[in-house]
Amino acid sequence: MVTHDVVSPVDETVIASVPSATQDAVDDAIERASRAHGAWAAVAPGDRARLLRRAAEAVDSAREELAALEVRNSGHTIANARWEAGNVRDVLAYYAGAPERHSGRQIPVPGGVDFTFYEPLGVVGVIVPWNFPMPIASWGFAPALAAGNCVVLKPAELTPLTAVRIAELCHDAGIPQDVFQVVTGAGSTVGWRFVTHEKVRKVCFTGSTAVGKQIMAGCAEQVKRVTLELGGKSANIVFSDADLERAAASAPTSIFDNAGQDCCARSRLLVERSVYERFMSLLEPAVRAFKVKDPSAEDAQMGPLISAEQRRVVSGYVTGSAKVAFRGSAPEGPGYWFPPTVLAPVSPDDRVAREEIFGPVLSVIPFEDEADAVRIANDTVYGLSGSIWTNDVSRALRVARGVESGTLSVNSHSSVRYWTPFGGFKQSGLGRELGPDALSGFSEVKNVFIATER
Repeated sequence: MVTHDVVSPVDETVIASVPSATQDAVDDAIERASRAHGAWAAVAPGDRARLLRRAAEAVDSAREELAALEVRNSGHTIANARWEAGNVRDVLAYYAGAPERHSGRQIPVPGGVDFTFYEPLGVVGVIVPWNFPMPIASWGFAPALAAGNCVVLKPAELTPLTAVRIAELCHDAGIPQDVFQVVTGAGSTVGWRFVTHEKVRKVCFTGSTAVGKQIMAGCAEQVKRVTLELGGKSANIVFSDADLERAAASAPTSIFDNAGQDCCARSRLLVERSVYERFMSLLEPAVRAFKVKDPSAEDAQMGPLISAEQRRVVSGYVTGSAKVAFRGSAPEGPGYWFPPTVLAPVSPDDRVAREEIFGPVLSVIPFEDEADAVRIANDTVYGLSGSIWTNDVSRALRVARGVESGTLSVNSHSSVRYWTPFGGFKQSGLGRELGPDALSGFSEVKNVFIATER
């Protein structure tokens, strides 16, 4: 069996070896899922709900184990990793309520009775990225299972360990092994086979926009359903009437959390010019105080980047010509460390303001007025998330309606709640995950008409 090593970004040590599946192994997993689908779809809604609740309880009982594993495997801080394991639990518990409530409609028609069913798609392939291995896995497999589908999940090569363990916990809770499988290996082998195999009816992909376009094009060959959650270049807009102290204190977390490796990261900080100098004087101490350290420490706020390659990419944006206003600190020695970095002032046309860096690099852009802020915020191919800081409720609503983004927060940086929909505009993706909207993405609507007139 061919395997690949899993390296911890914290200290660059090998922490595990996992199988690298061949195409034959992927085909076998898909075939087993296809054979299991009929029986799983026929499970009574209440029984399927109970299995999902048991899975949620199993994950909850293993929260500390999963969190510790994620710290080593992904470099996430222990606080974040605990939240992420809890999110898997919560997503499973939320969708445990779905099987008994995923009902169709009766539609008035002449000459008979018309009604709809939600039918499961069949086999769903879920491709998970390395930046949030636990939550994003559950956002795909939990609603898919709840809707009656079988799932084959591919974790990222860099961060497979928690997905493997979560599948084991789900199996221990009673979800059949062929109904939910995790297959580790290369994206070019495992993930692409999801795209080309005719028995995979849908692909869920979270990752780069470039790869998402390839998956979308490949799935078009079979008119295969897709959900894509892709890149972002989200704006954090601070107006002059905002609580500047609060906005500045929270800004570092909005970009440096998870070392900036977050498609929702507010990597563009738009500040009204009239308060620009004041805001920057508040932002600098907040950035310098941001705690970048061993992620197992309880007070750690940021860990390392995921890999040496990712550090090389991020470093390429902070060259000798970069407009570095100030930086935080980071450990030296083993590990893929990079200090929190603020570039300012940045033009909206600069490369750092347009490309997704996926690292702890913040670009600060002054703006003149409300119209200018909306224009700059929308001047991107992406539209995933963002924040608006103002004490004017009317302005908050106008700007929220004006910014082309799937998820926005006012006077906060929240992007993801498991009971509300999440997804992007433009090249940030297709479809919606989480909340009540996700179930429809894992179902086909079947319409049935019964004539009552002779």
